[in-house]
Amino acid sequence: MWIQVRTMDGKETHRVDSLSKLTKVEDLRQKIFETFNVAPDRQRLFYRGKQMEDGHSLFDYSVGLNDIVQLLVRQSPALQPAAGKEKDSELSDTDSGCGPSESDKSSNNGEGSVEMEGHPGVAAPLDLVDPGFGFYKINELVDARDTSMGAWFEAIVVNVTQKGEAASKVTESDEETDMPEVIPDEDIVYHVKYEDYPENGVIQLSSKNVRARARSTLQWEELSPGDVVMLNYNPDDPKERGFWYDAEILQKRESRTYKELYAKIVLGDGGDVLNDCRITLVDEIYKIEEPGNAVPLTIASPMKRQSGPVCKHCKDNPSKTCRMCACYICGGKQDPEKQLMCDECDMAFHIYCLNPPLSRIPDDEDWYCPECRNDASEVVLAGEKLKESKKKAKMASANSSSQRDWGKGMACVGRTRECTIVPSNHYGPIPGVPVGTMWKFRVQVSESGVHRPHVAGIHGRSNDGAYSLVLAGGYEDDVDHGNSFTYTGSGGRDLSGNKRTAEQSCDQKLTNMNRALALNCSAPINDKEGSEAKDWRAGKPVRVVRNAKGGRHSKYAPKEGNRYDGIYKVYIYLTFIYLCTAYHFLIHFLSNYIHIILIIIL
Repeated sequence: MWIQVRTMDGKETHRVDSLSKLTKVEDLRQKIFETFNVAPDRQRLFYRGKQMEDGHSLFDYSVGLNDIVQLLVRQSPALQPAAGKEKDSELSDTDSGCGPSESDKSSNNGEGSVEMEGHPGVAAPLDLVDPGFGFYKINELVDARDTSMGAWFEAIVVNVTQKGEAASKVTESDEETDMPEVIPDEDIVYHVKYEDYPENGVIQLSSKNVRARARSTLQWEELSPGDVVMLNYNPDDPKERGFWYDAEILQKRESRTYKELYAKIVLGDGGDVLNDCRITLVDEIYKIEEPGNAVPLTIASPMKRQSGPVCKHCKDNPSKTCRMCACYICGGKQDPEKQLMCDECDMAFHIYCLNPPLSRIPDDEDWYCPECRNDASEVVLAGEKLKESKKKAKMASANSSSQRDWGKGMACVGRTRECTIVPSNHYGPIPGVPVGTMWKFRVQVSESGVHRPHVAGIHGRSNDGAYSLVLAGGYEDDVDHGNSFTYTGSGGRDLSGNKRTAEQSCDQKLTNMNRALALNCSAPINDKEGSEAKDWRAGKPVRVVRNAKGGRHSKYAPKEGNRYDGIYKVYIYLTFIYLCTAYHFLIHFLSNYIHIILIIIL
């Protein structure tokens, strides 16, 4: 068995050979020292997110053949700085630029922090404050465009500022003259807060993305092709209510029963449009107010528009229970102040619906629901030993007193990939694997899909048939004549003590894999005397692989490894009684087909 060891930066990768499933981590460190010249005490090994610790084996970490183990080299103790200097050199979040500065803490840029009752996220002062420049005043109700999707949302102006260069120019002109210069619109920055989305905080937008709040509804008679208006549209589902976009009316249709409107939707300022969009909400079309001409609106005179529902499941119906936007357990929308949001799945939970229920909102910043929460007792931290595995504790190797190293065999390494070209119950050739293909190990034969079991000689199902078999000379009665061979069935041997082969000691039965191979013969099943196919071409094909171990009885076996020898068919299976029950397969080559004669000994 071998694995790949790669440095954490990915610059150096080496293969470490002569390993076993039972190789200890400390022994692996010694082999890595011979390859990478890194002392064992400076090695930190990681596999699948776990730090490998001494005392465990590769089997404990489920390390497979050719898997990659990452190597992180610790800094040499002689090069590490003193503890006091390291502590003094640590930077706080503020010093390193990660946290807010003192100026950020003391300044709020004119943005009010007090919220008005009934208007969450809206500044409390109702009076309009003129900043001295720009079309819109502080606390004025406006429409703000989301630059990511191009839709307009209702917002309030919380501050008006200038860009850096424009502000410096105005300051210099004020020092020279008493009258300040007129600031261009593109140099004005509006700080707005969305009324329906206060969680987004304050957004800075340019003047082209802010305009006076729409307030005038246009009647059907006032609409004409070519007009640019603001209307409601849902790009994902045009039949449902969506968000508010600018649109140019293209076509207007009217009959006795319905009214149709087709428009070109403008998605933002980048020129992206949606052509020939059918508008369903023709009674809710607003006039676009010209900058500077509209009367300023305040909270005292709100103009609210209806947008698409936030929850697509309940359509924001307050009387309808919904597990998507309300409590995930009861679906109730009451007591929102007693709901907890899971930081993993973003679902809401009432504290009294949990099991066990909570008496109050926890003080922790992060909270996870029972389905997302990880059991702390099962988490393996860096430097800790692995937890005991119930699955591996039940294995025979865990209770064995033998000191034999069973982990070196290639049958123990497991597949690194699986054949998905054809299903596992596929009859006939495997695409891309020609006759004569050779592999060194049985696990490679399994990965190719020719013969999937690692150890078993027959692959099949007792209610379907056999898909492949391996000639490995495991029985003394096997005879290989090149174009024909006699194959003995499975079973009838004592393989206790992890044996791979033994002499025939008991009777075989026409069950399991023996029955599967008998089903490949185009003849009725007969477990007493056997059967012979009248039309052997109608039988099911079976793939045959010859193994080098068959060289004890056959000169046609490969010198090394395994060789795929093509497609065979069962011709006859018979009952033969010698000392014990056994299955023999006699195979002939005829007309480019190979026949199998199955002889059953009862």
